[in-house]
Amino acid sequence: MSIELNVVFGTGPVGRAVTQELVNRGKGVRVVNRSGKADVPAGVEIIKGDVTDHAFAREASKGASVVYQCTNPPYTQWAELFPALQAGVLEGAASAEAKLIVMDNLYMYGPTAGKPLTENLPNKATSRKGMTRAKMAQDIMAAHRSGKVRAAIGRASDYFGPGAMDSAAGDRLFLAALAGKAAQVIGNPDLPHTYSYVPDMGKALVTLGEREEALGQIWHLPAPETVTTREFVNRIYQETGHTPRLQVANKFILRAMGLFVPVMREFVEMYYEFNEPFIMSHNQFAKAFGADVTPLQEAIRTTVAWFRDHAEHSKAA
Repeated sequence: MSIELNVVFGTGPVGRAVTQELVNRGKGVRVVNRSGKADVPAGVEIIKGDVTDHAFAREASKGASVVYQCTNPPYTQWAELFPALQAGVLEGAASAEAKLIVMDNLYMYGPTAGKPLTENLPNKATSRKGMTRAKMAQDIMAAHRSGKVRAAIGRASDYFGPGAMDSAAGDRLFLAALAGKAAQVIGNPDLPHTYSYVPDMGKALVTLGEREEALGQIWHLPAPETVTTREFVNRIYQETGHTPRLQVANKFILRAMGLFVPVMREFVEMYYEFNEPFIMSHNQFAKAFGADVTPLQEAIRTTVAWFRDHAEHSKAA
């Protein structure tokens, strides 16, 4: 009996988490990126190419039962690069007559004045990145309705986890905590903020790929319990044995930092996320499929361990 082939476009933290979960479930996996190199389990096929080349995307997707869109261009170039990446993956999935599962975030909702984030909120993005994401999601759902592809979208909040360096909850928190330095946070740290755990995201996306009833819908992926950003950071420091220290950036500081670190400037338009309660509900997913969620402290402990190993290997190199 042949093994079902799943094709994962993108080998960032989420793409690798999806790949690992597929392997755990005994599925065949092909991953696609620009370099042809990735830290993936043994037996996973890796091919390199430019997904914006639709001929390449179609070839890379051949034989797939499910295609996962986990590509993610540099944060400073979302509006310019993201739509073309997704269009290529969509073309590949459609040509293979495969299901398409798309990784998405919460930017398209815009500010909600603290209202919990659910899948039925309207798109009211106030940011360039949010409007880009909204249009991309609309394109996927339109392709599904037209019959071009069978698709579902999974959305998550700011994520953390093994390998998640470039995130609001990435190296600026975990590496700082390990070094006993001040963690850099944005906005008001005493407001509740949902942080999604990458391995849980991978599991949930694979579940969407397995379940026919997921298609044609948008789903918020299960996340650990929501705490304030301050509590989240305190728990990280608890695992490292260091005293918690916070360096809080407002819009003015972000703009000033952006003069030297362009990615920081990109957080200015997303500042509202960290200056109002930002609570993602995954009740819809839990009711449909159950919620296999890693407890927050366990997720933080695993992430701290990964960053500790990463730091040690970097020093050794």
